[in-house]
Amino acid sequence: MNFNELPIENKLKNSIRFADFITPTPIQSKSIPIGLLGKDILGTAQTGTGKTLAFTIPMINKLILDKNTMALIVCPTRELATQVMQTVLKLNVREIGIGNALLIGGESMQKQLKKLKRRARIIVGTPGRINDHLKRQSLNLSKVSYLVLDETDRMLDMGFTPQIETILKFIPKQHQTLLFSATLPNNILRISEKYLNDPERIAIGSLSTPIEKIKQETFQITQDKKYHELINQLVERNGSILVFVKTKRGADKIVKRLKYDGHSADAIHGNLRQSKRERVINNFRNGKSRILIATDVAARGLDIPLIKHVINFDLPQVAEDYIHRIGRTGRAGKEGSSLTFITPNDRSMWSSISKLIDPNFIATKKNKDKNFKKNRRNKVSFKKNKNFKNKKKKFQFNNKKKFRNKIRSKNSSFKKRNKFRNTTK
Repeated sequence: MNFNELPIENKLKNSIRFADFITPTPIQSKSIPIGLLGKDILGTAQTGTGKTLAFTIPMINKLILDKNTMALIVCPTRELATQVMQTVLKLNVREIGIGNALLIGGESMQKQLKKLKRRARIIVGTPGRINDHLKRQSLNLSKVSYLVLDETDRMLDMGFTPQIETILKFIPKQHQTLLFSATLPNNILRISEKYLNDPERIAIGSLSTPIEKIKQETFQITQDKKYHELINQLVERNGSILVFVKTKRGADKIVKRLKYDGHSADAIHGNLRQSKRERVINNFRNGKSRILIATDVAARGLDIPLIKHVINFDLPQVAEDYIHRIGRTGRAGKEGSSLTFITPNDRSMWSSISKLIDPNFIATKKNKDKNFKKNRRNKVSFKKNKNFKNKKKKFQFNNKKKFRNKIRSKNSSFKKRNKFRNTTK
């Protein structure tokens, strides 16, 4: 099947062709026909499989046919919302001309208000900013008939459940809902039962297995040697590299060191203003900056085809985020590679990640000892040195004691001489 065979408006077919979308991915092949029928969808697929286009095509086709309806797409992060809007704009060419608005934090509220006043019918945004507009009464969702909850598991992990439920109160009961998620925990199932109407279940691939074309490697290392090994890996590898770290401060610190060492690098994390974020992402996408140091805020928001390598400088705090991190490479059927640094302190988290990827994985004591054999040897040699130092200390202490006794004998004779001189006076 190709996009030209879909039962959609000719305007939309032309815009798909101009955007160079030719062959649908598996999630698109299964989701688009169901979405065009007006049915609810509960869809799960690995990152990088083309979920965005799977809900964008039915949405635009519906808005072309019904001029009085609206669509709302809710995303967990600014980056993801921005990239979803970019896909919308590729299809929503001048010939179609549906008004749209991107509602995200970090951007001018006045700019968003102007967009909304121009009868925007496609709304893409994050839960927080959408709620801000609802409170200001600058956003009217009474005509929404098409709702998309994208990366729903991530939104729930970030604590957006109350905001999502508030948004749903402003939407008419009669609407089509498409819920997409990379994973399917119990809280997602509960939401689908509550808000979806007899949804079609679509699952592509394993939810806990990385894309097959991603080559995964691990590197056993100590914390103090991580940065030097990172430099080695940057020199050895060609193409763009995305490096994940645990904290915002750590990201800024590594970028500073890399620039000092002559590497072109930028950082992306939650503390950046939206304008700076966009500049950083564009520099990385255009190849001006080869290395991007990121926290997990970017794990699901980046859709950059040219990322060839992902390096986990620090392990994620949640095992599932490992899948989303390395899913930034090997996108749209292309090959990619990932490297993960593992320190002795990472044993527990790495076991959790290994179990997620392979449920049959068993972290035996034998495997742990084998992986960290060098560290165990170092501990033994350290004990030997410690015993030697203790013996040495005892020997020195005895010498000092003897020396003090000699000093005391000298002092006593000195006092006697002073006594003799006093008597002669």
